[in-house]
Amino acid sequence: MDMFIKISMLVVFFGIMIGIGLYCRKHSTDVNGFVLGGRNVGPWLTAFAYGTSYFSAVVFVGYAGQFGWKYGIAATWAGIGNALLGSLLAWAILGRRTRVITQHLNSATMPQFFEARFKSEALKLAASAIIFIFLIPYTASLYNGLSRLFGMAFNIDYSVCVIVMAVLTGVYVIAGGYMATAINDFIQGLIMIFGIIAVIVAVLNSQGGFMEALDKLGQVSDPTVSETPGVFASLFGPDPIGLLGVVLLTSLGTWGLPQMVQKFYAIKSEKAITKGMVISTIFAAIVAGGCYFLGGFGRLFSDKIDVAQNGYDSIIPTMLSELPTVLIAIVIILVLSASMSTLSSLVLTSASTLTLDFIKGKIAKNMQEKKQLLIMRLLIVLFIAISVVLAIVQYKSSVTFIAQLMGVSWGALAGAFLAPFLYGLYWKRVTKAAVWTNFIFSTAFMLANIVAKSYFPVILQSPINAGAFCMLAGLLIVPVVSLFTKAPAKEHLDHVFSCYERTVQVKVTDSIGEETHK
Repeated sequence: MDMFIKISMLVVFFGIMIGIGLYCRKHSTDVNGFVLGGRNVGPWLTAFAYGTSYFSAVVFVGYAGQFGWKYGIAATWAGIGNALLGSLLAWAILGRRTRVITQHLNSATMPQFFEARFKSEALKLAASAIIFIFLIPYTASLYNGLSRLFGMAFNIDYSVCVIVMAVLTGVYVIAGGYMATAINDFIQGLIMIFGIIAVIVAVLNSQGGFMEALDKLGQVSDPTVSETPGVFASLFGPDPIGLLGVVLLTSLGTWGLPQMVQKFYAIKSEKAITKGMVISTIFAAIVAGGCYFLGGFGRLFSDKIDVAQNGYDSIIPTMLSELPTVLIAIVIILVLSASMSTLSSLVLTSASTLTLDFIKGKIAKNMQEKKQLLIMRLLIVLFIAISVVLAIVQYKSSVTFIAQLMGVSWGALAGAFLAPFLYGLYWKRVTKAAVWTNFIFSTAFMLANIVAKSYFPVILQSPINAGAFCMLAGLLIVPVVSLFTKAPAKEHLDHVFSCYERTVQVKVTDSIGEETHK
């Protein structure tokens, strides 16, 4: 009976996802509709698409377990940072200007923005290469959190789980494009919200309630981490500096990730941006805050967890293993929702970038629209297949290089793109040379973190801290190099920024103005 409940809920879930993909075929008959939903996506769908692309199984199973174990209840700061810095400020600072300028420059992808903004096809190709190289391993990492949960619930092979999830995600993305992804993200987001609340309540109740669980956590000690009594129940945990690196990378990093920023390209209107900002922030506070808060109590289950042998990914599944069958089924669908929503966003970003920015931009410049759609769909299949192979190879053979490359993906992408994109939206003086410098610095630094980690200062040996360093360094590199290199042509800048300076006429009822008295 227990297995019947789990399988029934999964069948219903997958049926809804596929049905939406088929329903949205009418929105994906041209490139604009397939990649951006016709730039006509409302605030709720955009906000949930942003949030569900943000939080995957990597966060729920991997990061929540790992950082909750390391920092205790203070790991919740990562969730708070995700809500305030990664969602609220990202929407406030990037949302409107991104939507306006990308439509003005006719840019559907981040590399196209760099080409139009800095008048450089080479920059577009370089950005496409960075996205292709670093999104594929990041995509593969999404499957990591599924293995233990599916093993716990169904006792079936990890490879089967990965292949089924990848195929079903591919079907609805290929059929319905961005609109199918956005609608499915909304449904998956609702599941994530209700699922995380239910799981937190159940886990805390198993420990006697919130106050008793917090009291127990305060009594946990680990001399290898800190000699301070009650440190895992404290406000900032045993390592505030390390925690700050986690907050910065997982929060500020979204500002430079192409699959996140692209959500702003598709939103419907200015009013929708304001509403979407509020919705997205609340979503992040509940989902991210809830995940890290839950992980903070991981050490209460230390008698059942062998981190040294099974790794941090075993923490959250162990915490959930004794929940009622219905809750375990909800958790499985929650993690599937988180993974499938992020996977769909990543493969759509990768396929559209490679098709529009590399193949159409360099190889077949006069490619017809139907052929572009066909190539994008074929590339989605290719990207999903590669990510599946990487995930299975890592799982079966413990190839550490793949795992390391996954760890630096977020830092390399955000480090390379955040500063050039942010300054490019606001500051006319940014130069092509500054963008090149930042691209090279961030990607080289993060790759060096894989092959020569021991030569780095101790604080930067962690890919998390190294990625945060790249993002912060970029905020200095871009303006400094820009000031010492040749300024862009005034005519080009006037064209680029004219979209922010248009004069429009409004009715008196829509504007507050002073009356002229004679």
